[in-house]
Amino acid sequence: MIRSTFGPPMPAAASIYISTRGQSPAVDFAEALLRGVAPDGGLYVPSRWPALAPEAMTAHSAREVAHAVLRPFVGDALPDEALTRATWRLTEGFLEPEVTPLVQIGPNLHMLELFHGPTAAFKDYAMQMAAVLAEAALKQSGQRLLLITATSGDTGAAAARAFAGIEGIELVILHPLDRVSAIQRLQMTTTGADNVRNLAVRGDFDDCQRLVKALLADEGLRDGRRLSSVNSINWARLAGQIPYYVTAARALGDAAARATYVVPTGNFGDTFAGWGAQRMGVPMDGLVAATNRNDALVRALGTGVYERTTATPTASVSMDVQAPSNFERLVFEASGRDADLTRGLFEDFARHGRVRLPDDLLGALRREVSAVAVTEAETAEEISRTHRETGRVICPHTAVALTVARRLNRRDGPVVALATAHPAKFPEAVRAAIGIEPERPQQLQGLEGRAERFETVNADLASVRAAIT
Repeated sequence: MIRSTFGPPMPAAASIYISTRGQSPAVDFAEALLRGVAPDGGLYVPSRWPALAPEAMTAHSAREVAHAVLRPFVGDALPDEALTRATWRLTEGFLEPEVTPLVQIGPNLHMLELFHGPTAAFKDYAMQMAAVLAEAALKQSGQRLLLITATSGDTGAAAARAFAGIEGIELVILHPLDRVSAIQRLQMTTTGADNVRNLAVRGDFDDCQRLVKALLADEGLRDGRRLSSVNSINWARLAGQIPYYVTAARALGDAAARATYVVPTGNFGDTFAGWGAQRMGVPMDGLVAATNRNDALVRALGTGVYERTTATPTASVSMDVQAPSNFERLVFEASGRDADLTRGLFEDFARHGRVRLPDDLLGALRREVSAVAVTEAETAEEISRTHRETGRVICPHTAVALTVARRLNRRDGPVVALATAHPAKFPEAVRAAIGIEPERPQQLQGLEGRAERFETVNADLASVRAAIT
């Protein structure tokens, strides 16, 4: 049982959510979705991880897989009809029949292509489902919702597309000024939807994320409406990324249990989704987080010191993060769900930008995941090598993952690098590596020439709050 000082005990269940910091009441899926961050500043996790439903490994389509994976997380908080609609929305706008195809590019070397959705990035998969579920939760409660999200590029584009025009939802996107690609910016700022607003913050992604967390804690912004986020700090967004690990395992067949997944990592959400998949019983051998020069996670696992420094701009712009929020979820799990320890560490980190991880926690974290950093030169070389050897053009984020994947031992099992965005979203980096720009897919055509709408603000709470009130 979950015992809370805020009310009677609640039964432990996958559809009940607790805070990583242990000082907020347990909630159901709809409340976790509409709140985003727990009142104590922690992140929601299921009170109990469910076992993977057998039908998830035998379902005939990506939609059916997603429904089987997410059903225990939603529970009775929303009608099954809402989850069915959400999983049908999942594949809307995907141009690839397999949705997230697994492509072999070398001996025991694969790419899991996640960029075939309407904004050509992996965020589409979960975001489209989250939009339908949020709309259903609002209709059930009769409330309005203000969504505030930070983005390093792809989250904002996917959110703008998924939530545009939904009645009762206002979406505010914070992106770091001049630190997203031109195409990513245009995807966010040219929707023409009255309910979508974009703020360009004079700072980096970590500034945007810090401001979103502060805004979510501002009770004055609620004023008769709900307040949440669609970053991967929101459990619904993160849970929506688990199903494609299931479809990848299905595609690998008997080799799935020996597979290592290499995940290009910014906010650590996609990696934690992989951890959650493994925790549910999806067969895999391990997870490797691949970072660029913004290597806070690599340094934390290597030295035991988790330290925030200023993010350095790179070609893999969506990974320019030095304070990955979802690391808190892994700390909570690796510590044996020690909420007091987790709360103390991340409150200290918020105050000082630096904490030392206890030795036993550090050892536990290293058993759960490893992390490797990749240089800019190595990223460019991987784009060139993949094109030279396979004829395929990849984005810088995928190149970071493939660089690490090639270093791993592939004799004992397959290595899967997650391909998270279409290369046409980053034409300058690709052209610098191979001398040509990638051809734009249908999703990315016609962006130039549209009227842009955004406001530039300073990276302080007062400026951002004034812009959205």
